[in-house]
Amino acid sequence: MIVVVITLAVIAALFGLLLGYSAIRFHVEGDPVVDKIDELLPQTQCGQCTFAGCRPYAEAIARGEADINQCPPGGETVILALADLLDVEAKPLNAEHGEEKDTKTVVYIDEETCIGCTLCIQACPVDAILGAAKHMHTVIESECTGCDLCIPPCPVDCIHIKPVKPTLTTWKWDQPQGGNAAPKAI
Repeated sequence: MIVVVITLAVIAALFGLLLGYSAIRFHVEGDPVVDKIDELLPQTQCGQCTFAGCRPYAEAIARGEADINQCPPGGETVILALADLLDVEAKPLNAEHGEEKDTKTVVYIDEETCIGCTLCIQACPVDAILGAAKHMHTVIESECTGCDLCIPPCPVDCIHIKPVKPTLTTWKWDQPQGGNAAPKAI
């Protein structure tokens, strides 16, 4: 019995050493450009850019397979940051992928008209909808990214958009509209 335990321990130690050596020897570094692009993206994982998430979109941008103007949640701010990072010309947001929103929004479900079909749950890329088949559903507002991808599949139109009320941590001062830098002296 002790011989079996010692034999298995030696085999486990050898495999452990082999795996440890392989992890060090064959370590693959990530592309630093992809990492920088991914840091600039909003991480909503909404799929509006036609990619499964922000990381695949960042990889496609780095390979030159996708343009920098496909991210509606990031909007003009992300496009300008990506253009600056990659040293390319900034472009307006591609309307094919959606439009930039002035205010952050989330969705809510009118629970009285919800029939529990689960189509919205299947469409939500971040699992922000909670519910079960043939039971009412609700949205976890803190998880909702406002991508609105759950609205089209709803057969009873019980999903509605509402703006997020700004708090002290999310409120931002409006940008100046331009014009004269200082008021004219009278």
